[in-house]
Amino acid sequence: MAILGATGAVGTRMIQQLAASTIPVAKLKLLASQRSAGKVLTFKDQQVTVEEAKPESFTGVDIVLASAGGSVSKKFLPEAVKRGAVCVDNTSAFRMEPDVPLVVPEVNENVLPRHHGIIANPNCSTIMMMVALEPIRQAVGLKQIIVSTYQAASGAGQSALNELYSEAQDYLDHKDMQATIFPTKGEPKHYPLAFNLLPQIDVLEDNYYSHEEWKMIHETKKIMLNDMDAPDIKVTATCVRVPVPISHGESVWIDTGDPDATVDELRAAIDAAPGVVLQDDPAHQVYPQPINATGKRETFVGRIRADLENPGAFNLWIVSDNLLKGAAWNTVQIAERLVAQKLV
Repeated sequence: MAILGATGAVGTRMIQQLAASTIPVAKLKLLASQRSAGKVLTFKDQQVTVEEAKPESFTGVDIVLASAGGSVSKKFLPEAVKRGAVCVDNTSAFRMEPDVPLVVPEVNENVLPRHHGIIANPNCSTIMMMVALEPIRQAVGLKQIIVSTYQAASGAGQSALNELYSEAQDYLDHKDMQATIFPTKGEPKHYPLAFNLLPQIDVLEDNYYSHEEWKMIHETKKIMLNDMDAPDIKVTATCVRVPVPISHGESVWIDTGDPDATVDELRAAIDAAPGVVLQDDPAHQVYPQPINATGKRETFVGRIRADLENPGAFNLWIVSDNLLKGAAWNTVQIAERLVAQKLV
């Protein structure tokens, strides 16, 4: 196996998740940029030296887990496929390609056999929403989704997380906060995230939606309906960056299309589903919180309540570690399913 982008915030977690997985790893290559080559990281009890990624690095590799940025994936993953590897990519580089499966194992692992060498890991916010909503869709139906996200700083990488910490300290020290990353690095203006909320994640499109919102809309349709433009489920999103280090939250409104659906049915469906944990005890103030979800593989759901104005509609609160289920664990989990289905 090989991990491309092994020294990043997601890459280091991929190493940890792989070590705890069911995959029998005979040899692990850790690949990164020339700048990171030579670093030594630990896999299980072994010391592994990071190598500079080159096309020939993938010779003899069966599975590649990639999280080094879209341009790096586009450069190297076709080279890995040429050499016989199956690649699970955590970037947006291939997600919307028609012949690339976009996979959340709890939802649609059945599409894995369709791969042509590359499988895409969805956006972190999409993954957690799919894990929470698919059991409901199966139990009572799903016609419409309106989601507002509360996305942690780490979703923009380790440097963004470091900037949040430095801004917070500057604010407490009554200094000017230095913003260079948020809302997104390529934009001309940058704003502090500490003690702030930023209603922009990724670039803003011509239709006034951010690209992050576009991703949630079309990835949801591709995962649930195998068609990124399917009209069967209506989806809209507002994505907001919040000054939380790790773990995203989502406020989700859904219309099941079943006016007789009940909260108890939704709770039962979620409680029985894999990869999701029901944390919903209003009498004792039990509900999901990012601080408690961090470091855990599961997605947590609570505050389930009926929309009092619209029969068959409900509100939910969803929380998950964006670096684990939203990235590293979902990627390793896909690789586990590839091995289990004998697709590698």
